Amino acid sequence: MTPKRKQKLFVILGLVSLTAIAVGLTLYALRANINLFFSPVQIAQGDAPMERQIRAGGMVKEGSVSRDPDSLDVAFTVTDYVDDLEVYYSGILPDLFREGQGVVVVGELQADGRLYADKVLARHDENYMPPEVAQALEEAGYSPADYQAKAAEVGKRLDEEGVPQASEY
Repeated sequence: MTPKRKQKLFVILGLVSLTAIAVGLTLYALRANINLFFSPVQIAQGDAPMERQIRAGGMVKEGSVSRDPDSLDVAFTVTDYVDDLEVYYSGILPDLFREGQGVVVVGELQADGRLYADKVLARHDENYMPPEVAQALEEAGYSPADYQAKAAEVGKRLDEEGVPQASEY
């Protein structure tokens, strides 16, 4: 092999190595920032990773919200009316948060089956359903329209009963 060819071979091998390292580091960095969405059914089936940041969504189950009077700690249950997921959150809840409304929570699923949330996102009306929640319900064989009707029914009943919203606590 001539010296020119040897030099070209080393340059090409160096470029390929640097490209492989750059792609590997990029994929490693992206892996830590991806939040996959899971419904309570998928979490109950064991599809969600433990102790990794995920998003979970569904409806806040009626009668499940309990607040610690001495702190901002809140425990509630997110349901897709098939399975339930216990959520613990410490912080100020969105104004639209209340029982019977849809939420998406971002946090880590622990080995005890509870999700410790860093963020709680509430939807803006009973006719809206986050696309991830709708898709997860369809994949599980349920119609999102059924849940929207149920959420509207629960919301009306809670309004009639005078149950306060999160902003009224």
